[in-house]
Amino acid sequence: MATSHARTAGTGGATRAPHATKGFDDGAGGAPTFEASGGDWSQIAEEAARLGEERIVVNMGPQHPSTHGVLRLMLEIDGETVTEARAGIGYLHTGIEKNMEFRTWTQGVTFCTRMDYLAPLFQETAFCLGVEKLLGITDDVPERATVIRVLMMELNRISSHLVCLATGGNELGATTIMILGFTAREEILKVLELVTGLRMNHAYIRPGGVVQDIPPGALESVREALVLVRDYMSQLEDLMLANPIFKARLVDVGHLSLSACMALGVTGPVLRSTGLPYDVRKAEPYCGYETYDFDIPTSTDADAFSRIVLRIEECYQSMRIIEQAVERLQAMGPGPVMVADKKIAWPAQLAIGSDGMGNSLDHIREIMGTSMEALIHHFKLVTEGFRVPVGQVYQSVEAPRGELLVHLVSDGGTRPYRAHFRDPSFNNLQAVSMMCEGGQVADVVVAVASLDPVLGGVDR
Repeated sequence: MATSHARTAGTGGATRAPHATKGFDDGAGGAPTFEASGGDWSQIAEEAARLGEERIVVNMGPQHPSTHGVLRLMLEIDGETVTEARAGIGYLHTGIEKNMEFRTWTQGVTFCTRMDYLAPLFQETAFCLGVEKLLGITDDVPERATVIRVLMMELNRISSHLVCLATGGNELGATTIMILGFTAREEILKVLELVTGLRMNHAYIRPGGVVQDIPPGALESVREALVLVRDYMSQLEDLMLANPIFKARLVDVGHLSLSACMALGVTGPVLRSTGLPYDVRKAEPYCGYETYDFDIPTSTDADAFSRIVLRIEECYQSMRIIEQAVERLQAMGPGPVMVADKKIAWPAQLAIGSDGMGNSLDHIREIMGTSMEALIHHFKLVTEGFRVPVGQVYQSVEAPRGELLVHLVSDGGTRPYRAHFRDPSFNNLQAVSMMCEGGQVADVVVAVASLDPVLGGVDR
């Protein structure tokens, strides 16, 4: 049967009530086109029924945070059934990868941290691990810096999953879930701000280590935050996993099989919900993850509800890793957190001043007063940067949404010749049509939420 189209003003076509003018032939022998310009849906439905046309194409949203202007969902619907679903992307393109080609290797951290803005520390780590491979200094990174990286990434994983759980609940009308999720996340962000000076977009992890050691009292703050987060997680479990309405909306919705995940390159909790325990931390360990005791939760239900359960369980597993990292940091005591090679190590001794965080006055006096050579070296390292040997590298990490990969190419200069990221949200978003077609319009909201896409990472 030929397909008709309803054109609506704006991006909220599915939530507005359009007015149908008469269907007309486009003159090319194609299907009739229905103009929708405000009014009542019943009129366009009557006109479509009179002509024997029942299918309508609409722009759906906004529902998920990603659909507020940065993700376009185009649905062809037959009544309440979705017959075709397409995702339109590119509205949040920032040119981060191209910008990185015009900045030094160290400055690149401040760009890539802003891609998936809910998981900045994973992008920083992937990029820095790649740079360190090119430099041949992987084994020279201080152990304390590596443990701090693990600590910060796992804290970030929890905060990212909490956003998914909170916004997912809000989209279904459960505002309490949203408030509880964001309140729990706030405890994590306080710790991240204490350590890095920023709540998001930290640029804390640098090639060769981290920019500075964790401040006094930070480990105790981490322990206190975990106690609070565990309590909030317990409340979230009661509100979500034991809620019959919540389960009715998610169980057996947004199904995606293992073969479909493999075909589309889907990773993360969505892949693990099909029963495959693939996690880069176990499959190709980095940052010493092979020395930590934790499990990879899986399910075989492959639906939206199982992905919620897995994300909650992953938060508990991250807490296990965080507790082990805290013990290691406390046992090893203070030490270097940046490679000893002064031709690579970023010269920073940060302190919080009246104008925010920056190099401490004592550090500036030392640079300015030690010798002219020290000042020249500092100036060249900051402005020009260090040179990276010719070569290319491919580095992967396990981000909250799945496998994050970075491909770096060096031509021997002080800037990347090419930097390209394989963001998990980009691949996972391909599954929208497969998960939604044949289901109800209301299930589209659930399916997209279960993917947990972040468009900053998709568009870059």
